Amino acid sequence: MDKDLGKRRSAEEAAKYVERGMTLGLGTGSTAAYLVDILGERVKEGWQLRGVPTSEETRRHAERVGIEIIEPDETTQIDLAIDGADEVDPNLNLIKGGGAALLREKIVANAAKKFIVIADKSKRVTALGAFPLPVEITPFGWALTVRAMREALKASGFEQAKLTLRARDGAPVITDGGNLIIDCELGRIENPAPLDAKLSSLPGVVETGLFTDMTDLVIFGDDNDVSIAKAA
Repeated sequence: MDKDLGKRRSAEEAAKYVERGMTLGLGTGSTAAYLVDILGERVKEGWQLRGVPTSEETRRHAERVGIEIIEPDETTQIDLAIDGADEVDPNLNLIKGGGAALLREKIVANAAKKFIVIADKSKRVTALGAFPLPVEITPFGWALTVRAMREALKASGFEQAKLTLRARDGAPVITDGGNLIIDCELGRIENPAPLDAKLSSLPGVVETGLFTDMTDLVIFGDDNDVSIAKAA
């Protein structure tokens, strides 16, 4: 399967849900980038669209293609958020955060009236967990937070969990919010919601990459077509 073609097809299908005048949550990552390009073409055609980006990378991309970027306040209504995912299970639970933007992505998805996920079909799994779960944590006392995470994971049945500080070129990856990412190799996550709640309750944990009971629609693309999965 041509994954890039699948990503592009899913983005093209998601664009059909976009209407003139919408305020959109703009996702992060290679699949969401295809959507931003499509929206930029519509702006050139005269469409009025406003965007709330989920990362500085997406902000720069959206600005380059002419999408108006806004800073949301308490009155902002996000009509639709569209973003990618690293894994999607049959209940439309997600693992996100491969691009280190999971905090902003979750804030925007939670605020949106509708949340659509776009992905190539390889992201469809029977259970989450083959992709390491990203957890965003504060830099202060980060090793203490990791220790608490290990204990919480062990209590949740993940005795063999491997936790790794995400790094690039020999230095820790710093998120747009100034935090760190811990990637948790868990193997298989049967009950993502309780795990999300347990990890999120730990001091020092800012957010997890588990998106549970948030997704309205997932559009999977492959070489030839798209398929749509809807929330029950």
